[in-house]
Amino acid sequence: MCMRFSFLKCSALTSIAVLSLAGCEPPQNDVTNPAGGDETVGVVDSSVNAHFEGLAASSLGGPFERLTAEELDGFLVGQEDFEEIEEVDEGLGPVFNEAGCVVCHDNPVGGTTNRVETRFGRLVNGVFDPMTSAGGSLIQDQGIGAVGGDPPTHVFNAEVVPADATIRASRITQPLFGLGLVDAVPDEAFVRLARLQARKTPRTAGTVSMVFDIASGGMRVGKFGWKAQVPTLHQFSGDAYLNEMGITSPEFPDESCPNGDCAALAFNPRPDLQDDGEAIDNFTNFMSLLAPPDRGRRTIEVLKGGLIFAEIGCADCHTPVLVSGASPVAALSKKAFAPFSDFLLHDMGSLGDGIVQGSATGRQIRTQPLWGLRHRTALLHDGRAATVTDAIRAHDGQGRSARSRFAQLSHRSRSAMLAFLKSL
Repeated sequence: MCMRFSFLKCSALTSIAVLSLAGCEPPQNDVTNPAGGDETVGVVDSSVNAHFEGLAASSLGGPFERLTAEELDGFLVGQEDFEEIEEVDEGLGPVFNEAGCVVCHDNPVGGTTNRVETRFGRLVNGVFDPMTSAGGSLIQDQGIGAVGGDPPTHVFNAEVVPADATIRASRITQPLFGLGLVDAVPDEAFVRLARLQARKTPRTAGTVSMVFDIASGGMRVGKFGWKAQVPTLHQFSGDAYLNEMGITSPEFPDESCPNGDCAALAFNPRPDLQDDGEAIDNFTNFMSLLAPPDRGRRTIEVLKGGLIFAEIGCADCHTPVLVSGASPVAALSKKAFAPFSDFLLHDMGSLGDGIVQGSATGRQIRTQPLWGLRHRTALLHDGRAATVTDAIRAHDGQGRSARSRFAQLSHRSRSAMLAFLKSL
């Protein structure tokens, strides 16, 4: 039987640790309390270190330690579904990107293969048009082919970017490690963090992404995806099942029309609802209980590099520490964790991809978490950067000032900061 956790249906609020020091150990510093306003209410003490040490799995791609037997079973069942390769008779397609979650999220399971996907659109009188009538804005680059016998009654081909599209953007898949902790942070915490940034660092302040939450029927804070366009891991699972594999479920019951040709769906070999929601719950359990990456070796140079990271303004957006809210899963409940992201939208200028999603403009991108950075081989939303230095140098818009300060660092200081980033 599928296990379902209701992480965000709790009344308890959380704290966000907004640290001015981004070193390898959480220092004594201010903590803001979203329930009680933006004033300082305490410090991050040495007990936070114990939280960090207990969060990571024994190996990357594993579950949190000290799960209950039921929780571990939910993780393993979810992982099995996550690794399953779907077939056409199971509902795959009729257009899709890959036949299984693991195809894009591997190395290890839950990570990323740096698989590149394409989005497109155009500007009409200065307004973004996702070209839904042409199948936009996400390309499904595979089709299930001929259906309906011999000769076939229809052939489902891969989608193509329409000739009249003026915007084309590449996106690489992201690792999923530790996202259950992010899902467990209450919406109010991100709203408070955005307010705090607006007051203390207005030039680089982030914007909360407000998106539609299918489960509640209302607006929620978006946290997942390059544009923070998805509010919960459960919705993220259903969205991916439909848009990446073409499999429908209760929250996403309608197939994507191949390149906008909805009449072609009359030939869909599986027009019924292809998943009753169980697989979506299983995917959610797997991602929720997938432990975050552990930290690399912590040296004096790494500690110094963390100070420099904060001094030049990187920590203004790459918030070092967040604290989850109350959860029925002990591993996720009221835990300090270090994603190095505020999960807010920021105007990145020329680094923006031109695609509008949810409340994100074409110039805005959600701050990418830096935990697990040392395991990544392609950086930025389109994978253009092969090194951390390349990624920093590509920053623009609200990231331009930090980029400029990085360029002005001495060789020794720059080396220390890079050592810090490579320890994440």
